[in-house]
Amino acid sequence: MTGSTPAPFTAADYSARMERAARSAADAGLAGLLVAPGPDMVWLTGYTPTAVTERLTVLVLTPGQDPVLVVPTLEAPDAEHAAGATALTLRDWTDGKDPYAVTAALLDGHGRFGISDNTWAMHLLGLQRALPETSYASLTDALPMLRAVKDAAELELLAAAGAAADATFEEIRKVPFAGRRESDVGQDLAGLLRRFGHSQVDFTIVGSGPNGANPHHEVGDRVIRRGDMVVLDFGGLKDGYGSDTTRTVHVGEPTEEERRVHDIVREAQEVGYQAVRPGVACQEVDRAARAVITDAGYGEYFIHRTGHGIGVTTHEPPYMIEGEEQPLVPGMCFSVEPGIYLPGRFGVRIEDIVTVTEDGGRRLNNTTRDMVIVD
Repeated sequence: MTGSTPAPFTAADYSARMERAARSAADAGLAGLLVAPGPDMVWLTGYTPTAVTERLTVLVLTPGQDPVLVVPTLEAPDAEHAAGATALTLRDWTDGKDPYAVTAALLDGHGRFGISDNTWAMHLLGLQRALPETSYASLTDALPMLRAVKDAAELELLAAAGAAADATFEEIRKVPFAGRRESDVGQDLAGLLRRFGHSQVDFTIVGSGPNGANPHHEVGDRVIRRGDMVVLDFGGLKDGYGSDTTRTVHVGEPTEEERRVHDIVREAQEVGYQAVRPGVACQEVDRAARAVITDAGYGEYFIHRTGHGIGVTTHEPPYMIEGEEQPLVPGMCFSVEPGIYLPGRFGVRIEDIVTVTEDGGRRLNNTTRDMVIVD
């Protein structure tokens, strides 16, 4: 797949993100943020440790103070070369010293802190021992929208990832399905995603026939047969940003019922997409798509939320689900993926990544949503 190499994020980009995160923490009544290695640290600093071990690594963001990255001494040289390193202070600790005491010196001993969801329990407990009067809230609970609104550069990367997933679908529809195992088609999908620029393949769901009624079936050894409906859901990371798309194909000519169910899901996906605009609550996207399926008599077979956010991970806030009253904001990116799953028979799901614009929404996946017939 051709295309220019995206410009890397700069130290200024990471500095602005860390400043915004610290302000958001203060606005939420927090004394600061503690960020362990993982997607939040990558987004805030550009740093990914070569190995995540029992040695404490943590980014400390407190309002009005310079960011500090606490790292083991043996990891410090790598941390110094991270894209955002010049926007923060490194504080290293050597084996034999107490890393929690090093970190505690940077914190308000009576504060409440947001802490990244993937922090190891041993590290959180170590901080609590060092500062017994502190308290903690997961970032998903305390600042669920921290990474939700993407800037122009991030949107460009997400659009490129979506285009790569689209190119993968255009190629997979040409391969033979009948007589091959789901795992064979899954390997084809993974290879195509990498061919079109993905560095990481997160999932390749190939749900044929009755397996398609399990939304997260992934792949198995079932041999795909003529007459099967096949759910294809695949994605991963390209240049650090996610793709995720689903199309449902049919091996040979479908029955009238299969066409009808596919048409219902396609209409639900379109109606859900049309509901996207600034100021609308996330739950309204779910309600719009779900109403189409419910009105058609299949409501009990739509068994998951309508969508999830996407960015430096393939699943993140915001979520298009009943009860989520967060208003949509330009720059948010998320899936719209209704489905119908008939146990023991077949399933249908259609999914696009959508970004909120100033006056509506824009799809980042643009392959046909009509039923595709494969061999």
